[in-house]
Amino acid sequence: MNGLYDEIRVAIHAIWTRRWLALAVAWAIAIVGWLFVSQIPNSYESRARVFVQMQTILPNAVGISPADQQKDVDTIRQTLTSAVNLEKVVRGTDLANSISSPADVADRVAGLQKAIKITAQQDNLFEIVVTGSSPKVARQVVQKLIDLFVEQNLAGDRDETTQSLGFLDSQLEARQKQLQDAEAKRTDFQNRYLGSLPGTGSLNDRMGAVRSQMAQIDSDLAAAQSSVAALNGQMAGTPATVAGGGATGAAGPARARLAAIQGQLAEARARGFTENHPDVVALKSQMAAAQAAARNEPVSAGGGANNPLYLSLKSMQADKQATVAALMSRKTQLQSDLDQINAKLAGDPAVAAEQSKIENDYQVLKDQYSKLLADREAIKLRGQAQTQTDSIKFSVIDPPTAPRVPTAPNRPLLLTGVLLAAALAGIGAAFLMGQVQTTFATAGRLERATGMPVIGSIGEMVTSAQIAARRRKLAYFAGGAGALAIAWVALLGVEMLQRGLAA
Repeated sequence: MNGLYDEIRVAIHAIWTRRWLALAVAWAIAIVGWLFVSQIPNSYESRARVFVQMQTILPNAVGISPADQQKDVDTIRQTLTSAVNLEKVVRGTDLANSISSPADVADRVAGLQKAIKITAQQDNLFEIVVTGSSPKVARQVVQKLIDLFVEQNLAGDRDETTQSLGFLDSQLEARQKQLQDAEAKRTDFQNRYLGSLPGTGSLNDRMGAVRSQMAQIDSDLAAAQSSVAALNGQMAGTPATVAGGGATGAAGPARARLAAIQGQLAEARARGFTENHPDVVALKSQMAAAQAAARNEPVSAGGGANNPLYLSLKSMQADKQATVAALMSRKTQLQSDLDQINAKLAGDPAVAAEQSKIENDYQVLKDQYSKLLADREAIKLRGQAQTQTDSIKFSVIDPPTAPRVPTAPNRPLLLTGVLLAAALAGIGAAFLMGQVQTTFATAGRLERATGMPVIGSIGEMVTSAQIAARRRKLAYFAGGAGALAIAWVALLGVEMLQRGLAA
């Protein structure tokens, strides 16, 4: 323990005896370090937070999903720091005062790309952080970025909508002309080849329609013939007259048929059918025929009365027979139409292929035109929803801050660190010099170094003049060390003053 204590005493003695070297080294390192720290530019940081509120009711109704809205916002955020946008920032802030050529603009843009940081936070919050050498410029850059953030959303939607509508309008105009040409070609073909044929559409469509109608007619005809056969069977077992009553005139089947048709005609008029209604016209035609038959039918007379059930069955029989006749006539007409279409196909087989091609081309153009028209209306509505109803609304939660203290460098800490480093370097230089120029501060150290016993030591005798000189030197040394501390305090004061002026 005593040895360690002696070593410490020896080291302190060596440093103290070379204190002027330590002071000189400390001053040199402090001056160099403080000059370096003074050359480091201040860096100020301005922050702002923007909240993006997405409307979901109307946009969803017109096809704008939240994913689409979020994608638009992300795209804006990613392109906000593009060279074109940053050039707008440079020209819209005080940075424009420091440019005189396109090269200066490119340098400022490159610097801004490194100084701007946009971070997406939770709940649709975006933080914009800008680092600059001036607090005023940093705040201006953040404000300009917020303006561009909002402007690009609105302008981007309008530009995209305008371009899309322009493209769709040009496509619609071209499709409309093609559709008109196809329709004219289709009409001309029908007039030349299909004008005399029954039905509408292509030959295959017409043939299919005729066959479908014939299948229905066959079904209805079979049912009507079955009904007639059933009525005939019932009439065969029903007497025409019944016994009793006097000799009275009885109406025959023709007159019963006439009465039934008149009843049906009255019922049709009671239901509101006009005189031009197909059912009314058909009943009138049947009634005219029934009237002619009734006039030529003799009135029966005898000892029996007409059977009402037989007369009813007779009327129903006549009605069913008329239905069968009408269905047979319709079947004959349909068969004639089918034969006519088959004859057309057999006579000119290429007509069907040509018509099918014309019809397909026309239908494709019509479908394309309808789809383009629907897309144009949807985009128009979507654009109006985006630009007129604020589908995406931006709110500045935290406005751009005006920094008063630079974020970097921490100059007071650096100045203090340089002072401490200078002091340690001076002490270290004095200690190393003491190791190089070996002296023996104590008798024990001399005895250990030489290996010979030391008989004794003589203390230093100092005169009054030497004491006064040493005191003056000590005062000078204290003044030099104090001046170093005063310089450190002065530099701190200058730093605080510069911060106040910058703010």
